[in-house]
Amino acid sequence: MNKLLRILKHRWLDASDITRALPDDMAERLARRVAASEGRHSGEVRLCVEAALPTSYLWRINANTPLPIIVRERALTWFGRLRIWDTEHNNGVLIYLLLAEHAIEFVADRALARRVSQAEWQAIVDRLGTRLREGAFEDGLTQALEEVSALLVLHFPAAADEGRRNELADSVVRR
Repeated sequence: MNKLLRILKHRWLDASDITRALPDDMAERLARRVAASEGRHSGEVRLCVEAALPTSYLWRINANTPLPIIVRERALTWFGRLRIWDTEHNNGVLIYLLLAEHAIEFVADRALARRVSQAEWQAIVDRLGTRLREGAFEDGLTQALEEVSALLVLHFPAAADEGRRNELADSVVRR
């Protein structure tokens, strides 16, 4: 895609596009699902849905730095900004959606990344992508959240003798 057209596409999308894709009531239901999920394991999960990339990211797209690399960098920026890397057990996960490019990224902190293969993450991403293309936004995110939760329960189950400390907000980030 021509760089100028891509920039225009990204500048065209805004908060109203996020609200259409993820209305307030859906965001609240997803936040409750995150909270319920986190009661079953010691990990932290954040959902982030962004309408478009900042122009500074768009200018960097070229043959040496293709769009998938830029989208991954943006997801990593959100991972840091939301302090997911700073959890006690280093087992946080970011589920990142970029509406303008129909892109999905999962970023897992180091303790979880060591235990889950890239193929497992990609399979969840692929299933989420299929559901999103079908227009099943909430169902797709719910399914992805359940799959991530299952991995966290497998590798980092909640300790029966410990109280659950919620280290990060459960709300969905919509930008």
